[in-house]
Amino acid sequence: MLSLSAISLAVDPVVIAQESAEIPPLPRPRPDRDATTAIPAGEAKGTATQAIEAITTTPQSVTLSARITQDGPAIPDGVVWRVFDTVPDASGNMKLVAKSEEGTAKLDLPPGEYVVHVAYGRAQLSEALSVTTGNNEKIIDLEAGALRLNSAVTGDIPIEPTQLHFDIFTAGEESNRVLIAENLPPNDIITLNAGTYHIVSHFGTINAVVRADLRVEAGELTDATLYHHASEVSLKLVSVEGGEAIADVEWTIKTPDGATVFTDRGAFPTTVLAEGDYLVLAKQGEKVYNREVQVVSGGSREIEVLTSVYQGG
Repeated sequence: MLSLSAISLAVDPVVIAQESAEIPPLPRPRPDRDATTAIPAGEAKGTATQAIEAITTTPQSVTLSARITQDGPAIPDGVVWRVFDTVPDASGNMKLVAKSEEGTAKLDLPPGEYVVHVAYGRAQLSEALSVTTGNNEKIIDLEAGALRLNSAVTGDIPIEPTQLHFDIFTAGEESNRVLIAENLPPNDIITLNAGTYHIVSHFGTINAVVRADLRVEAGELTDATLYHHASEVSLKLVSVEGGEAIADVEWTIKTPDGATVFTDRGAFPTTVLAEGDYLVLAKQGEKVYNREVQVVSGGSREIEVLTSVYQGG
């Protein structure tokens, strides 16, 4: 078995002796700046100007990317980038200096201040862009959502898609609304900045119109169906109920206040009318036949005008 013994070591103090010696030669003093060899003023100014111009005009790398929301990934495609100079031209417009349709745009721009505009579908945003020496990167958060629109007749009666189209406006008072998109077909997905929009649904081309204010949330798809109080109607002039349609007839449909909402020529025209009362006029030759009708919301219906109901020429 090993035993440990305490061992004391005596350490003599270390003494460092400093011997005197001559001071070594000191370094030469730095030359006085004012005493330096003078550079011709013109040459110095030209050199400095050239250096500054080289820095301020040499294009620098700029990378631009966009996201639907702050926490989302970069949008891979479908993005349109435009970069404008901040100084207006003689006509007061900002000059377009660069454009890209890449999801992540890689541009070369001289150092300076710019305005960058990004569009993704109907969603868009403009922000300031400062380009400095070196690599520049900017990420824009669109805070956008999507909207899908459809319409039906009250009672969930489907409408032929070719009979529908939509307009999208900014919200607010009618006089202040701005058109965002028009003549959109049903079931298309429209990308918009988050916010409230005024939607107009057109069933047919006359007076079957429905309006609604809808909210689009960032990062979400909003599905909306608008309901019409209207009906598709077909017209025919007959000599007896259920008879064959008479050809070459001029048709006019008027509202109770006398406003004309529809005109056509043919044996069997078709149109869409909003719920309400109408006067249907059928002219053949010099004779005009008429019928008062009430259009109710629902599926398509046929309206016959009898030649026995004569209004006059």
